[in-house]
Amino acid sequence: MAKPTGFMEYDREEPAHRPVAERVGDYREIEELLPEEGIYRQAARCMDCGIPYCHAYGCPVKNRIPDWNDMVYRKNWRKALDLLHATCNLPEITGRVCPAPCETACTLAINLPAVTIRHLELQIVEHGWREEWIRPEPAGFSTGKRVAVVGSGPSGLPAAQQLARRGHEVVVFEKSDRIGGLLRYGIPDFKLEKWVIDRRLDQLRAEGVVFETSVNAGVDVSAAYLRRSFDAIVLAAGATAARDLPVPGRDLKGVHFAMEFLTQQNRRNAGDAIPEGEEISVAGKHVVVIGGGDTGSDCIGTSRRQGAASITQIELLPKPPEDRLPTNPWPTWPVVLRTSSSQEEGCERMWSVQTKGFLGEQGGVRKLSCVKLDWSTPDAAGRRSFKEIPGSAFELRADLVLLAMGFVHVEHGPLIRDLGVSTDARGNLVADGNCMTNVPGVFGAGDAVMGASLVVRAINLGRLAAAGTDHYLVGR
Repeated sequence: MAKPTGFMEYDREEPAHRPVAERVGDYREIEELLPEEGIYRQAARCMDCGIPYCHAYGCPVKNRIPDWNDMVYRKNWRKALDLLHATCNLPEITGRVCPAPCETACTLAINLPAVTIRHLELQIVEHGWREEWIRPEPAGFSTGKRVAVVGSGPSGLPAAQQLARRGHEVVVFEKSDRIGGLLRYGIPDFKLEKWVIDRRLDQLRAEGVVFETSVNAGVDVSAAYLRRSFDAIVLAAGATAARDLPVPGRDLKGVHFAMEFLTQQNRRNAGDAIPEGEEISVAGKHVVVIGGGDTGSDCIGTSRRQGAASITQIELLPKPPEDRLPTNPWPTWPVVLRTSSSQEEGCERMWSVQTKGFLGEQGGVRKLSCVKLDWSTPDAAGRRSFKEIPGSAFELRADLVLLAMGFVHVEHGPLIRDLGVSTDARGNLVADGNCMTNVPGVFGAGDAVMGASLVVRAINLGRLAAAGTDHYLVGR
């Protein structure tokens, strides 16, 4: 442990955010780093809790959090970095965008502010980059086995790196023009600048990973070719099939999936020209975001930077409580009201609202037809139902609507069909304990298996799929 009395002596310190008036004028990252002395104080707050629930319950990759907190407190940054990399391939990503379930499971969080685990993770890895400790780690030997990884997002990249370090020849197929998947095109630059990804990709290339961009596996290269040319395949394509809203007026111009909007802005930031007639701009428009999760929040921040006249976010579910309910105890994830950095920048939030249809003029959306909902008390299993409140119908002005209601499953395209991989009732790939699907030698990783979830869970499944693939290929 770090300092035995640290949690009693020091308060939690949050990393500063750039002022709203400044940050909405650009797409640079919002969060700043705590000064070094502040980091040592935060590491000192990690207590001798006996059972580290942050590690055992909260963290999907099982980060050795108390160990690297202790090393930071003792200023042994190199050892802290080694401990961090032992369980996570992309700590510079999770240190920026992870919602930190480890912190809500921190023992201090029972009745005090948790240890700043996520920010400590970011500080460790950035210290490692500054000191040039993070270098390629090639295997130094070859198994003679070839593995195709389909998808270069938060599960595909760890899977590729782990397999390359085990001596396998790894080729990553990405249908977009750049590597990174969700990290590249789904997360706004103000949360994750893309040089952060590029820096890690240089390491993977030096370790022998080959990247093939603008290749739609199953279309540009057939499933038969992949089976013939590779000894194993890892499907890490994510859950990219977006949840739609099939109500009257859905086909009106100005109603877009959130990822279309976010991807286009990231491309614009990267210097790409948007083809004429395809640009999605909210400048001067009244925007409605349907969906209250992280993707909806990203739409708010991007809309604010584009100069929207107004932004309204509506959510089907009821407004969460300010504090944990007795039915939602520590160390479970707290279902409480949160305000994201994007929501801080300005928007109206509405809960218990259902969209009944889109109303338009001259083929373009102009209003939403909505109704307010009354939610029942949760039953013994935690399930709730809702009913419309009579007489509560209303209309909401909207020049542009962004559908941010989540994602349902991996795309069921030619690759999945031609490989013959089974899917479950929710449309996710079915995989066993070694992440192998019903097709021998074909493995599933990340959101393609578990459905849309956290980046850190995708990293974990990417690592597990790599371990399962390695065991299949060489029996270790």
